[in-house]
Amino acid sequence: MKLGAENKKQTMIAAVLGALLLLVVVYQFWPSSSTIASTVTSTPDALSLPAGPASRKGSGSPAKKQRAEQSLDPTLHLDQLAAAEQIKYEGTGRNIFVAEADPVIPTPLAPGHTDAGTASRAPYQIPPQTPAPPIPLKFFGFASQPGEPKKIFLSKGDDVFIAGEGEIVDRRYKVVRITTTSVEIQDVVNSGPPQNIPLSLANPS
Repeated sequence: MKLGAENKKQTMIAAVLGALLLLVVVYQFWPSSSTIASTVTSTPDALSLPAGPASRKGSGSPAKKQRAEQSLDPTLHLDQLAAAEQIKYEGTGRNIFVAEADPVIPTPLAPGHTDAGTASRAPYQIPPQTPAPPIPLKFFGFASQPGEPKKIFLSKGDDVFIAGEGEIVDRRYKVVRITTTSVEIQDVVNSGPPQNIPLSLANPS
């Protein structure tokens, strides 16, 4: 007898627990009233949308059916076309639909002239160049034999140099050209023009 009573008690407890579990599952998957209210207020056409299995079987709301019939109506509405033709172009700028003539450029009444102050100024004058200082070298003889390239003797104070054409003397004087009576030497430091130094027969002191 005790075993039968205990089985009934366990069966009742299991039934109660099963019912509670079923309620929890239904509560989790059942939409709340606040969600339904927010959906209805946010979408104006929410009433026309299918909300459940019962609404899916229906044919939809009359307003939606009327809009669908209007969008598929092939009838030409002349009143709407006439209203569209009455619209005029009203712009603040140039009308692109009307051809306009090119603007007329006025003819000048007098010939053009430059600024009077500029014309009265004195012309620009190139400042005179300062003459280069004389090259302190003396040409006093030839140092080459017949058939050899020309070489000459040059002196600067107590220093004596032997150089040919194209060579540098005293680290700044270049022998440009040698003739029988003179020599042309250029100061490469000051970049001045070549200077002609005549032949001097006097011995360097």
